[in-house]
Amino acid sequence: MSVPTLDRASVGTELPELRVRFTRQTLVRYAGASTDFNPIHYSGYYAEKVGLPGVIAHGLLTMGSALRVVTDWVGDPTRVTGYFVRFTKPVVVPDDEDGTEVVFTAVVSAVDGTRVTVSIEAVADGQKVLGAARAEVELGEDA
Repeated sequence: MSVPTLDRASVGTELPELRVRFTRQTLVRYAGASTDFNPIHYSGYYAEKVGLPGVIAHGLLTMGSALRVVTDWVGDPTRVTGYFVRFTKPVVVPDDEDGTEVVFTAVVSAVDGTRVTVSIEAVADGQKVLGAARAEVELGEDA
């Protein structure tokens, strides 16, 4: 994929949607990779004990998946120069074979020279799970 050019990255440009399915298997694999073995990510008992609606996906798994909508678009992840999210709702992952799907969408919200700001939205089960998510991308003069 080629890097988007500035003439194709104006305010309002919508990036291709990304859909990611999280299952309990996804959470187990992520726990192993990240060494985050907090039981709220695999045990309904512990999740409910701390007031959660059920087992939840790791926040950084959700955050990393959200950035994929930008890196897939820009083609070169090294062009991402900044990233910010606020977690607003947990992504609840049921104990079944389907898990839950998170839909990531994004739109160019600002252009300043060769730097583009992309606003990202993440929705799971009809609810926004990230707030104020945005990435800064340097398209560069060679774009």
